[in-house]
Amino acid sequence: MYASAVPRLLRVPTPASRASDPSAVAALSVDERHGDLQGIAMPRAEAQLVVRFGPTVPRGLDIHALGGRNRVQRKLLRNGQRFVTARLQLGATEAVLGVPASAVAGRIVALEDLWGGPLTRRLCDRLAEARDTCEAAAILDSAIAERFKLGGGPRVRTELVLLAADRLTSENVNAVALELGVSERHLRRVFGESIGLSPKTFAQLARFRRAVRAAREQAQANWASVAALAGYYDQAHLITEFRAISGVTPRALLSELRVAHSMG
Repeated sequence: MYASAVPRLLRVPTPASRASDPSAVAALSVDERHGDLQGIAMPRAEAQLVVRFGPTVPRGLDIHALGGRNRVQRKLLRNGQRFVTARLQLGATEAVLGVPASAVAGRIVALEDLWGGPLTRRLCDRLAEARDTCEAAAILDSAIAERFKLGGGPRVRTELVLLAADRLTSENVNAVALELGVSERHLRRVFGESIGLSPKTFAQLARFRRAVRAAREQAQANWASVAALAGYYDQAHLITEFRAISGVTPRALLSELRVAHSMG
């Protein structure tokens, strides 16, 4: 989701009927736009479903799937737009969207191209009747849960991918493959199908997000200490990866994020 005027993280209560079922949604958020501003979308491995409402949106409402992405993206967000975003759990993409994560990685795809016109139109009709964005978020969450169940839930390979993802935040690909008893080639193939990114790229993004989070928690970022905390070899390594992922220096990106967070 694009960083902006203090998006509200929304936690929707899980219906008792599926409280024991695995959830496909990692997080739901709603965001309402007041004035045009430059939005910043941070890279993440998880796919997302985004609903847009507003006078500048064709027909007043649309839904898109955003695949995992490995670069910071910038986009002008228009006054009056409202967003509901559902971030999927790692490994849930295929069951929810009907295609492997690799098919949508780095792409923005209209939901009707994945779910078909009739099902998407029924969801749009329900969303159009929502009283506010919080109710719309609950509707989207319910639709994703139903689709996840019909899609067969987590795939067999998901457990391996999740185990690998957890370890890749602090270990290299070869070490993780050895620890899990699989070849690097097998790990790369399964990881790419289930998440849409290579294990190496996933590890780079985890390190990048860890560094951004650590820097934003400091009143005046000490980049040498941030590099050490996030797992970079040194500050030069951090700067190189920040430029590759965000297109700017660490200091410039932090400034952008702070401005985007304060505007609205």
